[in-house]
Amino acid sequence: MKKGALIFEGNEKQVFATDHPDKVIFRYKDVTVAYNNVKRARFIGKGALNNQISAILLDYLNRNGVETHFISLLSDQEQLCRKIEIIPLQVVVHNRIAGSLAYRLGVPEGFRHANTIVDLRYNNDDLDDPIINRDHAVALGLATYQELDGMYDCARRVNSLLKPFFHQAGIELVDMKIEFGRASDTGALIISDEISPDTCRLWDEATGERMDKDRFRLDLSRVVESYSNVLKRLKQVTEQ
Repeated sequence: MKKGALIFEGNEKQVFATDHPDKVIFRYKDVTVAYNNVKRARFIGKGALNNQISAILLDYLNRNGVETHFISLLSDQEQLCRKIEIIPLQVVVHNRIAGSLAYRLGVPEGFRHANTIVDLRYNNDDLDDPIINRDHAVALGLATYQELDGMYDCARRVNSLLKPFFHQAGIELVDMKIEFGRASDTGALIISDEISPDTCRLWDEATGERMDKDRFRLDLSRVVESYSNVLKRLKQVTEQ
């Protein structure tokens, strides 16, 4: 697969064209941002870790009947993916209440609830990614009601697969952000971005230690060490 021109550059990833019209190359950068780019830093090796973690998780979903954009790893920092039309929405699944949701609801960090909470956010940095409802998304022309039904169903399915997968690694999946796109080859609605410690809250089941981007947000240090620990544990699970 021949790598072509840079077609998109985000805070933490680059996307390159290839010689195939329906395939692109994702390159994971060592940059980390938080609070909609208010806080920014560079951690050597972080891009390679997220690339490999996301590859493991997306491949696991593909093999269990959940379509994603991931095709294969190309190198430490690059992966081959299906080209998609981005849907600027985030579906956020909460297994525990943490972060900004705890603040908004006035409950303690880590509050355990009996149900699974699913939020919808408008992926717009200028507006601080506001929580919206289905009617807002349709009114803005971001998705149809049928697509939103598919996103919610898929997000719950992903959660039901990844919770026990992380549990095998001794990690609790506290919450995660999932993004979707329309595949250019089939038009299907598929998962279109990474699933990694940058997009999930992951807590050590034995100690409660955070193993995700909160280490950067909250100045807890050992960001790369924690991501490396996540990768090591997931590799152990896949090799069983």
